[in-house]
Amino acid sequence: MKAQPKTIEIPEGTKAEVTGANVKITGKLGVIERDLTHTKVKIELKENKITVSSHAGSKRAKVTINTVEAHIKNMVEGTNKGYTYKMRVVFSHFPINVTVKGNTVEINNFVGEKKPRKSKIIGQTKVEIKGKEITLTGINKEEIGQTAANLEKATKIKNRDPRVFQDGIYLTEKKVNE
Repeated sequence: MKAQPKTIEIPEGTKAEVTGANVKITGKLGVIERDLTHTKVKIELKENKITVSSHAGSKRAKVTINTVEAHIKNMVEGTNKGYTYKMRVVFSHFPINVTVKGNTVEINNFVGEKKPRKSKIIGQTKVEIKGKEITLTGINKEEIGQTAANLEKATKIKNRDPRVFQDGIYLTEKKVNE
């Protein structure tokens, strides 16, 4: 039994290119290109529709088809609408100072530490800091998510009770721009 192929509609004003297993989506906000050769699925473009299929009928083939479909849908949504993640800086005693320097975010005075902690900004993610609010915006959902994870990880407190030491930077909201 063959796995059911999935079809993704490409909306008006969005251009899609498929070369083998490389997918390139161009929308009004930008371009996202992704190499999906490792998935071993067949990706075809016909009349503003991308079809993802596989010759195998196994569970793994079905799961892979669904995963590739989700990736392509996120690419289309990101290039047309974009994504915004909001994070909050939380501290109880030592005021945390957060600044953007190039492609890193520098966290100063975290739990009174003298040495600043650094977090990498992935890809073309834009980081805006207003007081205790940090806003991450961009077109690639994975890059924004990884940047948010890097910020949370940079402010993780080790060997302390997390119920008492709650200082850090935490994700508060994820949304698709309108």
